[in-house]
Amino acid sequence: MTALPAQPLSPLDGRYQAAVSDLGEHLSEAGLNRARVQVEVEWLLYLTSHSMFGSSPLTGEQVESLRGLYLEFGQADIDWLAEKETVTRHDVKAVEYLVRDRLASLGLDSIAELTHFACTSEDINNLSYALTVSAAVQTVWLPKLQTVIGLLRSLAVEHRADAMLARTHGQPATPTTMGRELAVVAWRLERIAAQVAGTEYLGKFSGATGTFAAHVVADPSADWPRISQEFVESLGLTWNPLTTQIESHDWQAELYNRVSHANRVLHNLATDIWTYISMGYFRQIPQAGATGSSTMPHKINPIRFENAEANLELSSAVLDSLAATLVTSRLQRDLTDSTTQRNIGVGFGHSLLALDNLARGLGEIDLDRAALADDLDSNWEILGEAIQTVIRAEVVAGRSSISDPYAMLKELTRGKRIGRDDLVAFVEKLDIGDEAKGRLLELTPARYVGLSDELVNRLP
Repeated sequence: MTALPAQPLSPLDGRYQAAVSDLGEHLSEAGLNRARVQVEVEWLLYLTSHSMFGSSPLTGEQVESLRGLYLEFGQADIDWLAEKETVTRHDVKAVEYLVRDRLASLGLDSIAELTHFACTSEDINNLSYALTVSAAVQTVWLPKLQTVIGLLRSLAVEHRADAMLARTHGQPATPTTMGRELAVVAWRLERIAAQVAGTEYLGKFSGATGTFAAHVVADPSADWPRISQEFVESLGLTWNPLTTQIESHDWQAELYNRVSHANRVLHNLATDIWTYISMGYFRQIPQAGATGSSTMPHKINPIRFENAEANLELSSAVLDSLAATLVTSRLQRDLTDSTTQRNIGVGFGHSLLALDNLARGLGEIDLDRAALADDLDSNWEILGEAIQTVIRAEVVAGRSSISDPYAMLKELTRGKRIGRDDLVAFVEKLDIGDEAKGRLLELTPARYVGLSDELVNRLP
């Protein structure tokens, strides 16, 4: 047997690469290195623009050339760093050497010693991760979540009046509408999306143990906390003033917990839609050329929702692990976060893949209103709740002397299938007011949906 050429181990980089490739722009090793170059360059520009240590502000052309190091970062830089790291055995040091090398080619050797000035590797890394995760969430993951929410909103409005039998504990229960049920999920996801959108991306820039020790020795007169805050905020991040060598990663734990929460709501959606398809409430729209089963040609399998379900579980497993482990670091620093943070893209990738499948799946189903109507018409006993509630109101109002109406309806309906004629006969004999009796006689399972239609308007 011949050996295969090098193959990706993760299906995210193989079978599903097309669906998650946008994340690679930010949460890949190359994306991280580009952000590292950005932080190194911007720190150089900050120092020179403030004429620190006798340096002079660069010309506009020089500034543009320096920023080109990360704005035009590409394959040649990726290859250069890979080769350099085989020597340095240190990823951030390789980035520093790349910047120094490019300074020489730009004729800026005079400021070379300001490269990585007073920085520990984690000063560069924590800001780079904050930049890349922020970009991935705001430009890739969150828009895809909003796409799914938008589809749910549209379906909620479309099916707001389509009555269906609810099933609490899997048993026939007070009816709802399909639109209201989808609106519930959209409402939940909107809240989480707003929380994710409001994430605070923190950054530290305070040296080897977070004390500004080297900074103060280099220039005792400088206000280093103010400089650090200005620099971090210039990158669009929130300054963290109190850290050890590393930024404490609390913002990451908060974010990953929220994304994992969204995953679990989406998982609930996937399993419910799968169940509705199984029950015949939704028909799957055949896709040209698609095969459902290798042996049963009639089948259209709900693979979009099954794929989403599995990928949401994988995503939450990774993100939960990140949230749990990143907040702990032995004493002033250990290196466990270095390896774990390289899996951030894996966690978001499986979630993004699930969102892609959910978006496709929601666009490939059609509500079978006849199936909903048949189910409702086969379960008239669910009106027992309405009848006993009306009787109790009549008793309180002095228009009925019936005792224990709940027990009366329990005797009539519990564990039994009764039809319209049975309920009509029962209601006609009730000792209640004529107006209340008339309301009950007009009631059907399909009409017993309360304010379901109106509640859809509660969506923001």
